[in-house]
Amino acid sequence: MKRRLFLAMMFVLAGVATSLADTDAEVNARKNALDVAGAFTNDGFKLRDGHWCGSLKAQDHALIAVNLFAGNQYWFAVGATDPVKKIAVNVYDEMGKLLTTQHYDGGDRAAAGFSPTDSGQYFVSVDLVEGGSSSFCLIYSYK
Repeated sequence: MKRRLFLAMMFVLAGVATSLADTDAEVNARKNALDVAGAFTNDGFKLRDGHWCGSLKAQDHALIAVNLFAGNQYWFAVGATDPVKKIAVNVYDEMGKLLTTQHYDGGDRAAAGFSPTDSGQYFVSVDLVEGGSSSFCLIYSYK
């Protein structure tokens, strides 16, 4: 009985582990995001550990909550895969107000730079502006 329970648990855990793995499209999207973020590391920005991957439908957006610290500078870089023609990144405060950022627009790659005056929770929106459903990946750097 214990052996069967153990084997059943192993199959469940193996299924969970494989379902958490990134797809090929997410890996390619992350590569595109890292290509953009590489330019900021040349300016002294450090990449944060972790990344956010997902899928977007046409005219859709994903919202990611991040904690930012006053006095730091941040760049949020996103990459997507075909058939995306244009993707955008925007930053919102905790009240949902769109904040002024520096922008880089490169078709299936985009970035937004921001320096908060107050520490706290902010929201990063990844918007599929033009093209079909696709995978995306968001990473960010700071200094």
